[in-house]
Amino acid sequence: MPGRPHPRLAALPVSLALALCPAAAACSAGGGDGHASVVGGESAPYSASPYWVDPDSDAARQVKKWQADGRTADAKLLQRISRRPVADWPAGDDPGPEIRHAVRSAAPAGRTVLLVAYNIPHRDCGKYSAGGATSAQAYQSWINAFAGAIGDAPALVVLEPDALPHLADGCTPPEFQQERYTLLSAAVTRLKQQPHTKVYLDAGNPAWVADTGRMADALKRAGVARADGFSLNVSNFQRDDAVKRYGARISGALGGAHFVMDTSRNGAGPLPGGRGDEAWCNPPGRALGKAPSTHTGDPLLDAYLWIKRPGDSDGTCRGGPAAGSWWPQYALGLARRAKS
Repeated sequence: MPGRPHPRLAALPVSLALALCPAAAACSAGGGDGHASVVGGESAPYSASPYWVDPDSDAARQVKKWQADGRTADAKLLQRISRRPVADWPAGDDPGPEIRHAVRSAAPAGRTVLLVAYNIPHRDCGKYSAGGATSAQAYQSWINAFAGAIGDAPALVVLEPDALPHLADGCTPPEFQQERYTLLSAAVTRLKQQPHTKVYLDAGNPAWVADTGRMADALKRAGVARADGFSLNVSNFQRDDAVKRYGARISGALGGAHFVMDTSRNGAGPLPGGRGDEAWCNPPGRALGKAPSTHTGDPLLDAYLWIKRPGDSDGTCRGGPAAGSWWPQYALGLARRAKS
């Protein structure tokens, strides 16, 4: 099954100062298409995107450490991650403090926060990212806190990566399936009560559930008609064209629903010949994909996003740390092999 990051284990403090941008003028650089230029391997400050960039992310901290250690070339390469917006995966029993902190930090520049709600009961079929809420009631309380913390702020929420594909592929036990549909549908309703929140239900990737009709049916049962669309390729490596074709087929079965796609690590495509964990769990030789942007050139595709946090481990495979843990050497490899 495709990998995804485990939620961060604790909220990180976020400074409102532009830690990676010593001059305000530098932060206004960049083209209108949302793609930062690259000079000497270093990504220009990323301002054209509508999404918030966390100045105190793991990648940003690593840049500072490597600069202090004299690893200037590596620090410049890693800025391809640290200066671009990535989604926040709030962890713990109360996601509110982390979300409120991100919302406050994004507000001065009018940025949209990217969030992933990832706490469905019986998550990940007991594999690398097992866990989630302990009961349906606990999940409903968690989603309520999640939505309430967003308030009136602009936000984009990717709702429960893998939850629907695991229903479509039969991984979720039958006794939990109806509960999951009910919880997802209720979560869509609750999140959409926030006036400026967009919601995208996750629908896997083209290498997972090949039957797009089946995936569309699962989305319908989960309330996609009340959402803003669906998300694809979360934490995976499928190439842009394949994901777009897959999304278009699902969209056709849903009457034209829109979608977003994760391009955080698909710059080199999937691992050739990879099977099982080899395909999705910390595969070697991968690269950053297209930078986050709402300028997609595709009327059905609302945005390229970095939903998976580049550099977070998929799990304890290939020498990686626990799922969701920051792995600087893997992050550096993704950045070094990126085309832009």
